[in-house]
Amino acid sequence: MASPKRQLVVFDFDWSMSDQDTDRWIFEVLAPDLRRKMKTLKDQVQWTDLVGQSLREAFARGITKEQIIHTLQIMPFHPAMVRAVTELKNRGETTFLCLSNANSVFIKTILESKGLSNLFHEIITNPAEWDPSGLLKVSRRVDPSGPQHSCKVGCSPNMCKGEELEAFLSRQGIEYDHIAYVGDGTNDFCPILRLRSQDTIFCRTGRGLQKRIEKEGEQEGLKCNIQYWGGAWEIEEKFSKL
Repeated sequence: MASPKRQLVVFDFDWSMSDQDTDRWIFEVLAPDLRRKMKTLKDQVQWTDLVGQSLREAFARGITKEQIIHTLQIMPFHPAMVRAVTELKNRGETTFLCLSNANSVFIKTILESKGLSNLFHEIITNPAEWDPSGLLKVSRRVDPSGPQHSCKVGCSPNMCKGEELEAFLSRQGIEYDHIAYVGDGTNDFCPILRLRSQDTIFCRTGRGLQKRIEKEGEQEGLKCNIQYWGGAWEIEEKFSKL
């Protein structure tokens, strides 16, 4: 009898597992003027720092922890995605890893609201915590005052997803038969360059990752299989065949 296939599924979070961007969504709902300010400042201030700054401004004007939690709970998240990951997890041969530039509080709050608290073996993201006053403090995963990552492919300063994926695989010490990566953004390009020919990128269409694959994939030596999808119902179809 053949041994079961050991599989790793890596998820980006914003626009990959969820149908919105957590950092932008909460301000679009609770403080659209701060969302506009973020759009204006995004080329001048590092994004994670800008999210932290905007959260402090929201707190100063009286936006509460409860309002932020509620806004995360109502963020668009497709029922087909919940079904897809739950059914694959229940088959028992797949480990799930979250690799996201959001933050730990946003991701855990949303997963809890969808009954997915136990889905991921690890969530690798920017650290965040509520302080006793109700302010959400967010910081970079790679501290700006410490050693920086060495990525040359274009990862943002707070995290190189390629290095994080390799470090996770090293910690696990497991040779996975198949790695599937679900992503959409330009910063998902670096980790998929580490995938092998038997691995798969499930790339959401119409976003930055598709553009990088089409423009740079061949010259950067992208080896994995590429499958495109637009809606979570298509991920459900694809996961049923894994």
